[in-house]
Amino acid sequence: MIQRFLSLFCACICLFSCKLVYSQQSLSDTIDLYPVTVIAIHPGTDKTESLVLDYQDKLAHDGGALLNHVASISTIRKGGSYGFDPVFRGFKYDQLNLVLNGAQTASAACPNRMDPPTSQMAPNMIRKIEILKGPYALRYGNAFGATINFQSAPPQFTETKEGYGRFSGSYNSNGDIFRTEVLAGLSAKRVNLGLFAAWSQGNDYLSGEDHLIPADFMRTSFGARLGIRISESQLLKLSATRNLARDTDFASLPMDLRSDDTWMFSAAHDFYPSGGNLKSWHTTLYGSYVDHLMDNFDKELDPRPVNASTWANTLNVGGRTEGAWSFSQSRLFSGADYRYEGAEGERTREFLMGPNAGNEVFDNVWQGGKIQRAGIFAEYHLRGASIKWIISGRVNLNHADITDPDPGFSDLYTETQSSQVNPAISIGATKQFTEKLSFGAWLGRVQRSGSLTERFINYFPVGVDPYEMLGNPMLSSEINNQADLSLQWRTDQTSISLDLFVAYLQDPISSVIDTSLNPRMPGSPGVRQYININRAMTTGFEASWNQLLPFGMQHNLSMAYTYGQDLERKDPLPEIAPLDTRFQLSGSYFSHRLKPYLTFRYVIEQARISTEFGETITPAFALMDLGTSFRFKRVMVFSAGIQNLFDTLYYEHLSRSVRNAEATPIYSPGRCFFLSFSLDLM
Repeated sequence: MIQRFLSLFCACICLFSCKLVYSQQSLSDTIDLYPVTVIAIHPGTDKTESLVLDYQDKLAHDGGALLNHVASISTIRKGGSYGFDPVFRGFKYDQLNLVLNGAQTASAACPNRMDPPTSQMAPNMIRKIEILKGPYALRYGNAFGATINFQSAPPQFTETKEGYGRFSGSYNSNGDIFRTEVLAGLSAKRVNLGLFAAWSQGNDYLSGEDHLIPADFMRTSFGARLGIRISESQLLKLSATRNLARDTDFASLPMDLRSDDTWMFSAAHDFYPSGGNLKSWHTTLYGSYVDHLMDNFDKELDPRPVNASTWANTLNVGGRTEGAWSFSQSRLFSGADYRYEGAEGERTREFLMGPNAGNEVFDNVWQGGKIQRAGIFAEYHLRGASIKWIISGRVNLNHADITDPDPGFSDLYTETQSSQVNPAISIGATKQFTEKLSFGAWLGRVQRSGSLTERFINYFPVGVDPYEMLGNPMLSSEINNQADLSLQWRTDQTSISLDLFVAYLQDPISSVIDTSLNPRMPGSPGVRQYININRAMTTGFEASWNQLLPFGMQHNLSMAYTYGQDLERKDPLPEIAPLDTRFQLSGSYFSHRLKPYLTFRYVIEQARISTEFGETITPAFALMDLGTSFRFKRVMVFSAGIQNLFDTLYYEHLSRSVRNAEATPIYSPGRCFFLSFSLDLM
């Protein structure tokens, strides 16, 4: 009965969208024209236009966890508390362009993506996250399904030398999770130096009905950021970040994370010339290195046929340069970028049973795979009396090869090198009908070459089911043809908006079971080989309604739904999240010092499942959280609350299952009490 009511309710308000705009953006900021969701880490002034996160979000140990605040983004969970891999409108992995400050990223070294790029983003140094929907914002890379841009806070300069700092901490009762983060720095007229660090650790947690879920983890990061004002027109920004993870449980995977060590460096130069049409020129150089080790030594296996461990590392280096020109009614952005991505790794198998008992076998996991991407791009903005236009284009040259081919892989593929040209183009317009009502329409066509995994993975179980995956270096580029329609109504008290989308995919990259291939690990059901299928489609909507209420209250209602279909196999696409509805009622009292809130989330049953990939029906669930924060003086904030108030037993559709005889799902945490505080001297 509840499900029918909510389904009808969702149909009635699907004229709303989840376009949330950062409240402190300039009116001239071009990002406002896109179908976009912005998660603002720093609190804004107009709550009807932004999804505001607070200092507790800076305590998060995984950047992917911040994305869970948005109804349109679900995350693939392979472990209890770490490595959340985002999925947006059914697009995932390399179909999403995940970048830091519009350029930098890190490549997952783990074949199973225990360390997705989002896990390397340090939340305590993030100012906001832009979710640029669809294949339209082509400036920051090949935006096949969307671009998720984590943005750092810019350096602030002061006329005199001033110190600044922040210290925060929290405790979650379910899982005994402790988190701390600290920032200390010094600013002057031409220099700003900030040092930061964060540490988090947790144990196994209890789901509803007291199921114990393996979820041990330890995560720490530290680094420095230096801003130098070379002159009034030039700014240099340098940063270095070190991320460490240790002894982290991944209940659904055949191995656990033993260690993950990452370095991230970047150097950015901003130039703002005076006079003329050229307004700015930004150049960024970056590099990241990930060193990963995982093993099955702590897995409870009875019998234990094999001890296995895998080391792997990835290198990601590149650069981006872009100029911005301003004219009387238009703006032009143009530039170029380059990225090199390489991976290598080896799995060791020590057989304990059977005819190979006592022998060791070494598997070449990544085969020294490498991909080079070079691109040029341009984006033109034209502002008319009531219509704003954006035309964006990009051309990428993608070259891929392996430097250490496995003999068995070479027997299947005589050619492992490929070069592909991937053009992309989009056009969009926003019409302002009245001061309150606006309408937008977008069309885009983007091509994407296969990733390192899709091209070169060598017999490793990295998919939604336990089959070992085999890469295919001869994959064709997949193509996304997409359209978005958006509608927005805004007043001083209310914001209602809509995004409807449809994407038609040509040659999408998928996989098929090949019975002629033999798996490498005992107990594996078989081998899947990456292939291009003929066509597929996704469609759906995002919606939101934000409103200020009397007595210092406000509410936010948001929802998202995606429908995906493999048009060749006549089967639903795998890993598509069900309809997700969220409601929050909050208040602000005593000059904004006391802020209580209550949230409700309802997710319907996901019965549209892919039998081809062994998915099972996920039951519906409802959750309620409540909490409050209190600001003492100006610098101290305390928060407390309860998550999953009614101790509901549930799991997300995108959570992987423990690969045992019953395929037990990874249940999400049950009732949890939390306390947190922050001392902010910024």
